[in-house]
Amino acid sequence: MGKIILRLDRMMVERKMSLNELAERVGISNVNLSKIKNNRVTAIRFSTLAAICEVLDCEAGDILEFQKE
Repeated sequence: MGKIILRLDRMMVERKMSLNELAERVGISNVNLSKIKNNRVTAIRFSTLAAICEVLDCEAGDILEFQKE
């Protein structure tokens, strides 16, 4: 079975945005955003994903990647 990999770190580098700035603009804690960035979550709310995409001016597919096992 495959899995979804979060590539938030790559998008943050492309947009030159720090964890602290993104967390503040999205409205979530640094700790929770760090977990998302480092792929330590098993779920993410669509509202959080939408807010991240809005701030980073990207599509969900720019952050989410399917990886076959």
